[in-house]
Amino acid sequence: MTETNIDIISSYIPSLAAAITAVSILVACYILLFTEKLNRAVIAMMGACLMVMLGILTQDQAFQGIDFNTIALLTGMMIIVGIAEKSGIFQYIAIWCVKKVHANPRAILIVLALTTAIFSAILDNVTTVLLIVPVTLQITKKLKVTPYPYIILEIFASNIGGTATLIGDPPNILIGSALELSFMDFVNELTPIVAVTMLALILFFDFCFGRFLKTGEKEKKAIMNTEEIKEIKDFPLMIKSLSVLIITIIGFILAEHIDRQNGTIALCGAILMLFLYTFGNDRRVREVKVERALSAVDWTTIFFFIGLFVIVYGLDATGILDYIGHRFVEFTDGSIKKATFMVLWISALLSSFIDNIPFVATMIPVIKSIETDLGGREAVMPVWWALSIGACFGGNGSLIAASANVIVAGLAQRDGLHIHFGKFLLWSFPIMIASIVIATICLHLYHFI
Repeated sequence: MTETNIDIISSYIPSLAAAITAVSILVACYILLFTEKLNRAVIAMMGACLMVMLGILTQDQAFQGIDFNTIALLTGMMIIVGIAEKSGIFQYIAIWCVKKVHANPRAILIVLALTTAIFSAILDNVTTVLLIVPVTLQITKKLKVTPYPYIILEIFASNIGGTATLIGDPPNILIGSALELSFMDFVNELTPIVAVTMLALILFFDFCFGRFLKTGEKEKKAIMNTEEIKEIKDFPLMIKSLSVLIITIIGFILAEHIDRQNGTIALCGAILMLFLYTFGNDRRVREVKVERALSAVDWTTIFFFIGLFVIVYGLDATGILDYIGHRFVEFTDGSIKKATFMVLWISALLSSFIDNIPFVATMIPVIKSIETDLGGREAVMPVWWALSIGACFGGNGSLIAASANVIVAGLAQRDGLHIHFGKFLLWSFPIMIASIVIATICLHLYHFI
């Protein structure tokens, strides 16, 4: 290593020992996350504790590193969706859509994929598959058709659909909070790319599977005789839930105009939902309802994010991420175009086999560190969109690439349908590559022509 290189490293990394320690903690956490030997929240919180106990961060610095806007947004949406789910509205919509296409198996494949993509954009992809997959398994049983293409397509649709909005996928929540982007920023930039990708995906599945899906009139009649209204377990709660969801989404859309952060809007929506959910009940019932509503919050995910924020902030504090950013700018020759497509493809490939949430959390400060060298925030926005698309679309790369994938595999297994990792990979990786090719073309047309 030349003296010049040593000087450059020293200018970015004041303490090499601290940097090595921080990187070691991050790498160890990644390895443990990949092996799935421990709960991911435990891994992240252990890493965060080590950052403080080993002197990389003080306790005050650790708290500074936590993005409470992201935590508030996640918590608020989990409460809203958790209560709304109790009404049965989402299952009602799924069955209603199926009946609208007269229980045609080929049309159902398309309808359920679109429903999954739309729900994933306005709820989140994990919640969506928990709602849609059990309904799908019931429908395919009644129609006596193989559930495999339906389930696999729903996995892909959930990850692609979740890319369309700020709240659809955790990487978008991280990016949106870090850059203070609005709900409409994501819709305007990413929804068209998601729509094109979904169209290509549905056409492909229809050609490979849809045209071969057949069933008898007796089986169709069984579906058509299903009363979707029976899925509504609590009609007043359904009205309240839809009202709060609509108000909250309108709040996201208007956030930049009313100068309020998305986390605040989500928490306000959650409080309104809790108020409407418990209003008029006696004290005992009210307390039980509140406890059940708060139990809908995935505290494992919340604490995973908290630990992750501290780990990444510790890495940032050592200067290592600034140095990586400096080398990245040199490698791309300061070209926004090169940086965009490099981030897109690297994000997609890595997110196919490692958790995309810690990857995005690590990349955010790296990209922030290169903004000045590449012309500022506005100039670098294509790189940010590439990170979002690559991380979210990369979730389709393998069975372990996204939480939604793992959950679907578990639901299918309980129903007697085993999704093999290798067999899934034969479909998923080429589809992921194809979706990234489409995204590459779209980003090129949007920003570089």
